[in-house]
Amino acid sequence: MPIDIDIAHVAKLARLGLTEEELARYREQLGVILDHAARVQAADTDGVPPTAHPLPMVNAFRDDVIGPSLPNAVALDQAPDAHDGYFRVPPALDIE
Repeated sequence: MPIDIDIAHVAKLARLGLTEEELARYREQLGVILDHAARVQAADTDGVPPTAHPLPMVNAFRDDVIGPSLPNAVALDQAPDAHDGYFRVPPALDIE
């Protein structure tokens, strides 16, 4: 399949310094990928329902059961810095 993509230009946009050998190799690899994509796109899918996943998926999570939570004092004992019953953390934004 002929490729109309300028591999050197794409590499430049991605800030990749590629040798001529690498450009040739990637051009060939891209050709194989595009050829495969064209064959997949040409497949007859009439009557095939769309799916999100080819295999049946089952939710493997356990049931959500309410249980006792960790006491505030115990959690704060492990904190590197706490103040008035809360975790103290550095500010996320420098707002003056």
